[in-house]
Amino acid sequence: MAQLAHPTTYLNTDGRAHPVENRFASVAFVLGLLAVVTAAFPGLHLVSSWAGLAGIAAGAWAQLISATTGQRFLAVLGLGAAALGFYLGVAHGGPFGGWLG
Repeated sequence: MAQLAHPTTYLNTDGRAHPVENRFASVAFVLGLLAVVTAAFPGLHLVSSWAGLAGIAAGAWAQLISATTGQRFLAVLGLGAAALGFYLGVAHGGPFGGWLG
């Protein structure tokens, strides 16, 4: 029976543990996924806008502090998905939902 590797081994390809960098890359990916999924529903534009904005910030920081290629790959996927979700959320009503006019 084949053994599955722990998911963080793909992020720590240099053999050292990078828990902070891994968490930022993972958070950026999860927020990007949330932003893209909720952007498909125009009524959830508040969620997609704020999740996208937070994902962009987390992805940018993850890119800045990343140490391995796996971390950069996950951060770029999350950053792109968060940006797409943010832009679609803004197009559907924005992060404030008409409160500002």
